[in-house]
Amino acid sequence: MGLLYFLEGLRTPAGDAFFSLITHLGEETLFIVAGLLVFWCIDKLQGYYLLIVGLTGTVINQFLKLWFRIPRPWVKDPEFTIVESARAEATGYSFPSGHTQSSVGIFGAVARWNKQLPVRIICVALCVLVPLSRMYLGVHTPADVGVSIAVALILIFGLYPILQKGTKDGRYMRTVMVMMLGLAAAYTVFVECYAFPADVDVTNLESGTKNAYTMLGCILGLWLTYEVDSRYTKFRTDAVLWAQILKLVIGLAILLAIKAGLKSPLMALTGGHHVADAVRYFAMVAFAGCIWPMTFEFWRGLGQRKYL
Repeated sequence: MGLLYFLEGLRTPAGDAFFSLITHLGEETLFIVAGLLVFWCIDKLQGYYLLIVGLTGTVINQFLKLWFRIPRPWVKDPEFTIVESARAEATGYSFPSGHTQSSVGIFGAVARWNKQLPVRIICVALCVLVPLSRMYLGVHTPADVGVSIAVALILIFGLYPILQKGTKDGRYMRTVMVMMLGLAAAYTVFVECYAFPADVDVTNLESGTKNAYTMLGCILGLWLTYEVDSRYTKFRTDAVLWAQILKLVIGLAILLAIKAGLKSPLMALTGGHHVADAVRYFAMVAFAGCIWPMTFEFWRGLGQRKYL
């Protein structure tokens, strides 16, 4: 807590505003948008890399949260104050930091994959600033942040050579998919079968259970995407800029519609069980990876036509 009290003493209105903005770069929404932007519009293989690092990191992060069940800093020390604007997003157990896991996973993977120095400098800076923002705002301890950074870096550097080989030999990619699915399945069994103590936070446990099924569905969808793409679709990501923007915006809009539209029917069919979340997110990833890429030749062709 010593470092947190030190950072608390450095707070200013300008610093609060800056770090409150920076911390949003670690949210789930950014991970989804960034992953799909790269996967659909920039580099398919790099997109697989970002998504695999992000999804695997999320499973590990969620497992550690429910295993250790460490409360937030202001709960452990009632005299400690946080930046109030950060409280709404600081839900669930504290250890390890989900925002840090997501941000370092995204920006660290981009820095590892790309050789351009400006890109690497920006990404590394964000890998430092987002974790720092979590401590400055008072919602995570150095241990929360440090473990998330370590997990993200292990995944970034451990998976990179495997996925590089996977571009030439599908066995490597399938091995990664099997490992991811095994982790997600193990985490799902854990939340369903582990004898949690009576004082477990029910809200956090419910959120962790939902995330287990969500990740299971996402990983199954990503595996299906790889099989369909490598055997049949083999889509290309290139197109003129305005076509890329339309492709991304329309694709995201349809994805959000699927997410919202399937929720109630699936929950009704499953009696409210979280298996509905697995099916819903599987459908979303399958659309994003198998169906929407079937339109990419259309978007590529738009830039070659004269009617614009």
